[in-house]
Amino acid sequence: MQLNDAKVRAKELRDLLLYHNHRYYDLDSPEISDYEYDMLLRELENIEAEFPELVTEDSATQRIGGSKGEKFSPVVHKVLMESLHDSFSYDELRDFDRKVREVAETPEYVVEPKFDGLSVSVEYKNGVFVRGSTRGDGAVGEDVTDNLMTIRSLPKIIKNAPEFLEVRGEVYMSFETFEKLCEQMEENEEVPFKNPRNAAAGSLRQKDSKITAQRNLDIFIFNIQQIEGKELKNHKDSLDYLKSLGLPVAPFYSTFTNIEDVITEVERIGNLRGEFPFAIDGAVVKVNDFAQRIELGRTAKFPKWAEAYKYPPEEKSTTLLDIEFNVGRTGAVTPVGIFEPVLLAGTTVSRAVLHNKTFIEEKGIMIGDRVILRKAGEIIPEVVRLDAHTENSKEFIFPDICPSCASTLFESEDEAVIRCTNSACPAQLKRHIIHFAMRDAMDIDGLGPAVITQLIDTGLIKSVADLYKLKAVDISSIERMGEKSALNLIDAIEKSKDNEIYRLVFALGIRHIGLKAAKLMCEHFLSIENILNATEDDYLSIDGFGSVMAQSAAQYFSLPETKELIGELKSLGLKMPRLEKKTEGGIFDGKTFVLTGTLPTMTRSEASKLIEANGGKTSNSVSKKTHYVLAGEDAGSKLTKAQALGVTVITEEDLLNMIK
Repeated sequence: MQLNDAKVRAKELRDLLLYHNHRYYDLDSPEISDYEYDMLLRELENIEAEFPELVTEDSATQRIGGSKGEKFSPVVHKVLMESLHDSFSYDELRDFDRKVREVAETPEYVVEPKFDGLSVSVEYKNGVFVRGSTRGDGAVGEDVTDNLMTIRSLPKIIKNAPEFLEVRGEVYMSFETFEKLCEQMEENEEVPFKNPRNAAAGSLRQKDSKITAQRNLDIFIFNIQQIEGKELKNHKDSLDYLKSLGLPVAPFYSTFTNIEDVITEVERIGNLRGEFPFAIDGAVVKVNDFAQRIELGRTAKFPKWAEAYKYPPEEKSTTLLDIEFNVGRTGAVTPVGIFEPVLLAGTTVSRAVLHNKTFIEEKGIMIGDRVILRKAGEIIPEVVRLDAHTENSKEFIFPDICPSCASTLFESEDEAVIRCTNSACPAQLKRHIIHFAMRDAMDIDGLGPAVITQLIDTGLIKSVADLYKLKAVDISSIERMGEKSALNLIDAIEKSKDNEIYRLVFALGIRHIGLKAAKLMCEHFLSIENILNATEDDYLSIDGFGSVMAQSAAQYFSLPETKELIGELKSLGLKMPRLEKKTEGGIFDGKTFVLTGTLPTMTRSEASKLIEANGGKTSNSVSKKTHYVLAGEDAGSKLTKAQALGVTVITEEDLLNMIK
């Protein structure tokens, strides 16, 4: 390659890697696989090795991880949280060994699995967990203490601990938890996470630690960053010591003095990938002796005493036998490929989502074709590409009627999804009622998917209105529902009649209208009657509404069946209370409050209503635009961030005095 060509390609690669770095580390939403990213990085490394004058400070070869982030308070790492250099062949591992032996005689290596998660630092003072942070750019990370507190396997207090201990670990999500989360997201027609790593990262970086707590995250500790009050001489001893303190270290790690034995262990771990309940994307080889590590030193980005071997993604060819269809809560019809069973990453795969009509057409897939399958993030089966057409291949034709109710399907020009528009479609009913009963909607305790399925199968409910016609004797007749359970469910259904109007609007499951949008609608129109009579232009006048949301809401509430449903729910006793118009020009007009901690005499919800009644707004996150942070007992990171930004912090007493 000539210098000019190399300069052009290096610039292209730097921009590409910067973009994909941002998608992966900062947004937790990658667009390419880890392997594809690694190959782009390797290409840039090779160009820079041949033309050192093309190396720049912002090159991905010189940077660690993502950006330091602005979502949480910054944490400066006293010990740099480095990346590892990657190998993709056993010859590269042999080359690593050769370079180590040039400096360190008779090195011993520790081999351990490379977990695929989010790297974090965890700090203990006298055995008490005091702070946790993300890696960030290696030098500065984000304070995620509150969120790490929700991880049950991470000890909050350790006995016989040193004066100070900072460890590094990998937060991950198990395959089982990931599958359940994706099922839940698909039920709600949300875009599921691409793999467990991104699910773990997205869950740990939630502003609300209650959401993190629901995600059932886990952690492995794999390194000591700093320690005071204890002397350790090698890595294996440090792992044994961490294990003795009760910290969750890797389930196995071994030492070797010969690189060929190291390679055998790396291969063994690779063959076991499908048997682990968590994702690994490689194996890590580290020089054991700490004194030898100091001798070996580091580059601008990597330590010279460690190497990560990355396993290639497993791909296999199989036959597409047929295509079936699933109908979602909002009528989205999703094609699902049925394949000749194939063993992939440790499990047998026979089904994979084909996304939509456009995806199938772009891949050129026909029924009977040989296709290449792989598992994204070692868990979700996906079609990578067409392998070959066969003699029996036949063109796939997307149906024009719903496979569940035989209604005509609707294909919009604005999206790739094809939908069933029949609101009484049986396939949509279950998902619709699950959404209607969920906590943020009508909050009907005891009305879970299993009970809903039985109520539908027995013909007791055919719409959400039928929930309010149920009697205890009806419910007690279904399997596993005794008299007491039936009475409790009836009580929960009755209680839901008093819910605020925005909860009902959200519960109706209108496309593009989430909980926040439902609140905005109700605060703007004040009553269900005004909502039913609003035009698309009326919706567009709501601060925070775009054209897609306005069109969706206007279309939904203009339907005769929607008006009929609202009327029926009213007749069945749902209160749908009219809201009072917010005070304009009140003492808090134009002021934004963030609430944190436990208040002495009122709940945060009551305090929020009091603020809004006096013209103010409430927000979930602290920023430079926040005017006041109302802090109670056990205030967390929001208080810390407010103090760092110089935002005025007030107590409940201050708030009441301001109103007086």
